Amino acid sequence: MPALTKVLVANRAEIACRVIRGLREAGVASVAVYSEADADAPHVGLADESVAIGPAPAHKSYLDGDRIVAAALERRCDGVHPGYGFLSENAGFAAACERAGLRFIGPASATIALMGDKARARATMAAASVPVLPGSEAVLERSDAGEAAERLGFPLILKAVAGGGGIGMVVCRSTAELEKAFEPAKQRAASVFRNPGLYLERYVERPRHVEVQVVGDGQGEVVHLFERECSIQRRHQKVLEEAPAPALDDETRARLLEAAVRGARQVRYENAGTLEFLYDPDAGAFYFMEMNTRLQVEHPITEATTGRDLVRAQIEVARSGRLPFAQADVRREGHAIEARVYAEDPARGFAPSPGKIETLAWPDGDGIRVDAGYRQGQTVTPFYDPLLAKIVASGRTRGEAIDRLRCALERTDLVGPRTNLALHRRILGDPAFNRGQYDTTYLTTRKDLLG
Repeated sequence: MPALTKVLVANRAEIACRVIRGLREAGVASVAVYSEADADAPHVGLADESVAIGPAPAHKSYLDGDRIVAAALERRCDGVHPGYGFLSENAGFAAACERAGLRFIGPASATIALMGDKARARATMAAASVPVLPGSEAVLERSDAGEAAERLGFPLILKAVAGGGGIGMVVCRSTAELEKAFEPAKQRAASVFRNPGLYLERYVERPRHVEVQVVGDGQGEVVHLFERECSIQRRHQKVLEEAPAPALDDETRARLLEAAVRGARQVRYENAGTLEFLYDPDAGAFYFMEMNTRLQVEHPITEATTGRDLVRAQIEVARSGRLPFAQADVRREGHAIEARVYAEDPARGFAPSPGKIETLAWPDGDGIRVDAGYRQGQTVTPFYDPLLAKIVASGRTRGEAIDRLRCALERTDLVGPRTNLALHRRILGDPAFNRGQYDTTYLTTRKDLLG
């Protein structure tokens, strides 16, 4: 196991800042990377060292794995932390780090490849007795998709085998809709994920999206850090998350956590990861959807409710090959909610809203945490995901966490790009949300909340 004395952070904005702080607390030097558009970004100055990696477009900078590996070797790093997004779930990049003698702070490249193929991941979970929705193998031809649909029955959802982040998923309620959607979905999968493979899965009409945080040592030992609810989404991408999941009773929660641990053990998972499930409240059943082989955007709400630092846990597993705590050591108290603050306009279909941040003041106070990646005067460019920050509120009860987050949002002063701050305020003021009565269709059915 190589030592960890200096780690290159292969990311930007808030997650780069978060990882750099975690490395500093662990006594590990950090190297930031930045594109031409990010030369004055906060993560650059926060790191011990920094290195330019190319022009603004992501494929010429943050997605250039060869350049990033070269930068790590040039700066005499012994590890790379990928954060989330960009190359974090790229098996080829993880393998390149391994070949270069760099410790990839995440799972082995073979595990990333296995879980990145959604059809293979489903089969692997089924072999571990983790519930999966009825679905197909990978299909490349419309005729094969039609045969699978005839066997499975409608409604179905068409997904990219190598997909993620909700990109390119299409709900099909008839043979005609499937035939119309198949070729465009195939082309999008090839363009975005460089793999045209698709698969079909039974569609659950109004599910809850619940996920389980795990940490493994790569030898078969796995602990969970309980679950999170991520059902409030736009375009299949998360907007607001909370922990614990309000929809689950204790018996269902116990079964979910046990299933997640079984699944992670099946692949001898190493480092931090998340198993995502669809929960059907009417049936009281949950089904494996995918595994994210990286740190999640919403990890702060798990940290707030368990008192466990997930970045520190990642570092310790990478250093020693051992878990830093046992399952019996993991306890959860209280409730936490995270609001993702995006530079986007909900009233215009969540269109990105780049521009200069003229005024910026984040909130503070009891139970409030802000993970931010931008400062006042900085320009939000159109080149990257428009996430500006995450405002997290925790409290002894769900009601207290909601009240604290509502007050924190009211104290947030951000002038410049349009944001979704008002949307978050409306969600927190909605009686249905306050009763915990929502599902993944919430923002598509509640147009009144969009402004």
